[in-house]
Parts: sequence; C-alpha cells; structure tokens
Amino acid sequence: MSASNKWRAMPPHHHQQPLCTRTHQIGALLLVTTTFFFTRILSPCTLSTSVVHVSHPQLQWGQSQLSLKIYVYEPEEINGLNNLLHGRDGKVTEEACLKGQWGTQVKIHKFLLQSKQRTRKKEEADLFFVPSYVKCARMMGGLNDKEINHTYVQVISQMPYFRLSGGRNHIFVFPSGAGAHLFKSWATYINRSIILTPEGDRTDKRDTSAFNTWKDIIIPGNVDDGMTKTGPTVVKPLPLPKRKYLANYLGRAQGKAGRVKLIELAKQFPEKLECPDLKFSGPDKLARKEYFEHLRNSKFCLAPRGESSWTLRFYESFFVECVPVILSDQTELPFQNVIDYSQISIKWPSSRIGPELLQYLESIPDEEIERIIARGREVRCWWVYASDSEPCSAMRGIMWELQRKVRQFHHSAETFWLHNGSIVNRNLVQFSKWELPVPLP
Repeated sequence: MSASNKWRAMPPHHHQQPLCTRTHQIGALLLVTTTFFFTRILSPCTLSTSVVHVSHPQLQWGQSQLSLKIYVYEPEEINGLNNLLHGRDGKVTEEACLKGQWGTQVKIHKFLLQSKQRTRKKEEADLFFVPSYVKCARMMGGLNDKEINHTYVQVISQMPYFRLSGGRNHIFVFPSGAGAHLFKSWATYINRSIILTPEGDRTDKRDTSAFNTWKDIIIPGNVDDGMTKTGPTVVKPLPLPKRKYLANYLGRAQGKAGRVKLIELAKQFPEKLECPDLKFSGPDKLARKEYFEHLRNSKFCLAPRGESSWTLRFYESFFVECVPVILSDQTELPFQNVIDYSQISIKWPSSRIGPELLQYLESIPDEEIERIIARGREVRCWWVYASDSEPCSAMRGIMWELQRKVRQFHHSAETFWLHNGSIVNRNLVQFSKWELPVPLP
C-alpha cells in the first residue's frame, strides 16, 4: 500500500489512547488561566483603546543613535552662496529671517552647524546641506525671482559632489507654501535632491507639485518661539469649560473657497464659530499675543487650505491645546511613519464645510476632547526646533528622516567608474581633478 493510500485508509481514531484525555483538558485550562493572569499583571493597559503610535517617536528616535554625517557648505567656499543667504547687497539678516514661516531655513541651518552629525570632510559625508534664506530674501526685497534662479544655478555648478551624485545626496530647504517653486528651474537642476518643506502639494497654480514623497521630507512649520519655549509662554491654554467657542478659524479669506465658507458659516452660528475676516494690516489684524488669546478660546481650531495645502495653524493648535481640524484634503504631515495623526487631530472633507461640521464637533464629549489634547501634548515637542541632541525635537525627527535617505553609493548619468574603483567623468577625468564650474543638465 502506498503512503498516500495508507493515510487515506487509516481509521479516524487509529491510536489506542484518545487524543485529548481529561488530564489534557485540565492542563490546558490551567495554562490558559495562568497566561491570562500574568498578562493582566505585566500589561495592565493591553485592553486600552488608545493607540500607542503617538509615543513611538520617543522610543524609536529619542533613545537610538544617529550615524549619518552631513557636510554644510560655507558661504565663503562657493561664489553666490552668500547672496542666497543675505541677498544681493548682504543686508538680509538672520534675525529678520527667523520670523514667520521662513524661520525654518535659518533654524535648520544653524542647528546643523552645531550638530554632532556635522562633518567638515566632504569625502566622508553621507549628505550635503546647501544653506539659503531665499524665501526671506525675496520677501524683504533682497532678491527677485530671476536673481534667485540664476544664483542657484551658479552655486550648484561649483559643487563637484552635486555633479557626482546628480544631486541625490544634497539637501535644500524651502520653508513656505511655494515649496521648491521658489527656484523656478528646480525641476531641471534639483529634481533628484532631497527637499525639506512643510508643503506637500502646490498644484493650485502649477501643473505639478515639487514634493516627492519617496525622496523629500515634510518638516513642521515654524511656530512662534514664545509658544514653544520652556517656561512661561505668550499665553497659557484655557480649561475647556472656560472656552467661549466651539471652534474657530483665525486667518484671511484670500478668496479661497474653504475659508470663505467658514466666514459665512460663522455669520450663521456666531455663538459657536469665531471666524473674523482678518487682514494683513489695520484694525482687522490681530497682534501676536491677541492672536494666541483668540486661538486658545475654542475647543477646536480649524485649519483650511489657503494658497497651498499646509497651514501653520495646525501646529500652533497643539500649543494652545485645541484640537486641530484639518480642512485641507491634499495636506501632508511630518513624521507619518511614527505618528498616528488620527489620534491627535481630525481631518474633515473640505467639500463638507457647513452646519454638519459644527454638529459633528458638538457631538464629541469634553472627556474625549481632553484625551485627544493629552495625546497631542505628548508629541508636540516634535514641532519644536531645537538641537538634534534633544530626545524630542523637530531637528531630531528631521535627522532620522534624513538617515533613512542615506545610500552607500551615489552616481549620476555623468558619473563613470573604472576597474580600480576610480570615479571619472565623460572625458575620463578623475573626480579629484574635475574643473569648476562643472557642467549641469
């Protein structure tokens, strides 16, 4: 009889002893009871419904060691780089550029200069950082669009390591909603480089977005230092029962559909929704402290899309401790591989802005709002720009994201190598002898 026939012919209870005796049953019951008992002792929170993803960044990033090395270009070594920092006349100061959305360009640069991960040897660098404050310089009249474009091209042409990798290991910061579009020719010259930006979508006025989720990194917006510092802040959060409004939106309409809808909705429900049509100047502009005093006076802070998909208001919400409600469908958020945003915020379809939104927010009990705020309080340190040596900071998160981008080997369409490992260009000139300016695409 073949083996297969043998198993088919074997009666169901072939063994003399039953498969499961009473002794087996008692032992199994004891095992289950003991396992359950010890599980409850060792893990009292295993049945909790709160998602633990919120605290994972501290566990994954705060206690682990960074190993990457970053070279930061100095203004003196590259002609034109100082113009990208301080404008054509050198009058744009770091102090002025620290304010507002573009402050991240300055902060990231300064913290990298102080970082333990910085190297002064290009040959041992994993990544290269190109400092520039062009958003600030443009806003202050230090550079116009044509000058920005020309100067970037000039600077890149003096970087052999950029040519070597096709720009893949070079980092650029674009801190505003315009993203890399501040550099008009970004798609030609830095389309392979790593872009740090708070903006993940800017297709409202352009055919394509400059953000690529596989190579670029979303960074937190630059929240006012007076709200993120240790110690007394500009304002303190109010207890929920003392807040006057259910929700607020504090910003300019700018003719944007979502914002206009909120302003109209506030006219229908003025006791629930605070939504003044603010201006750049005059009596309809809120001063710094006044702005945060209004922001903290609601349980929910609404963050609709403006000129671009990201909004600083989302990050500010965590520091006045209102629950951020994202009304921007294309928004991208930082550090999504370790932070579960569904546990610390709400994202509502922008197409459904209306009374239904207020009814939904009103249905959430204060106890649940407090829990969401508490979870947000745990992670808001990741929006604070401080040294990457801090166990929890925006720079720590950015450095970990950068470390994930490091490759052992970089090359480009204009990079070649020989049998002995030497790197050459198309004319078979060794890398160490490449002349400046290097050819660009």
